[in-house]
Amino acid sequence: MRIRYVAKTDVGMKRTHNEDYFSLLEEEQLFIVCDGMGGHASGEVASKMAAESVTEFYKYSRNDKDATWPYKMDATKSYAENRLVCATRLANFKIFQSQATEVKFKGMGTTIVSIQVLGDTLLMAHVGDSRGYRCREGKFEQVTVDHSLLEEYKQAKKGITEEELANFPHKNVITRALGMREQVQVDIQKVKVEPGDLYLLCSDGLSGMITDPGMEKLINEESNLEKLITNLINTANENGGTDNITCIILKFEK
Repeated sequence: MRIRYVAKTDVGMKRTHNEDYFSLLEEEQLFIVCDGMGGHASGEVASKMAAESVTEFYKYSRNDKDATWPYKMDATKSYAENRLVCATRLANFKIFQSQATEVKFKGMGTTIVSIQVLGDTLLMAHVGDSRGYRCREGKFEQVTVDHSLLEEYKQAKKGITEEELANFPHKNVITRALGMREQVQVDIQKVKVEPGDLYLLCSDGLSGMITDPGMEKLINEESNLEKLITNLINTANENGGTDNITCIILKFEK
């Protein structure tokens, strides 16, 4: 299948610098969005470090199939799944080590969401609340599950109302991110791709400013990917733009 894709990042309306970072490794069809945290520019360091660490591991393991990996393979996962998980875990360790040994980086971390395309399937991995979405035949849905207190609250309290969600006091607290601990659990899933599918990777600067129905409407109204990504970011800014906004859009065609 042919893939068309676009990527864009924007500082938003309230921030003075951009702590988001995206990366594209075309030869591996690998797409990454990171949303750094920590302040004083250290979030910016963490997000870039994560994306670069993942891509460096892919280059390293691609050129030497017998290369030693820093983590054991999980026998329940495929080689490709292990590769993406291992790369993400290594990025976590590098950030943890940096913020633990350098005072200026103390407390820094980043969320990450990534896609690797493998023919007619894709792998989607994430840590934190940066999200992966799919739009198939006009239906838009979230593929990832946020690692956040809000998501845990939703899971614990079934049938929660929109008003309760809006009033939840800890909605921005994430429970998992790269750099928080020496080890990290990476959620990964394998997804079958169909012609016409559109996938969106984004930081919460987008998903926090536009509702899922709002994003679905914008996606179904615009087929030009360059215009679509601009419309998404502009709408997030019009709705307040309280955070940095980053997204990658992939469109699959015959």
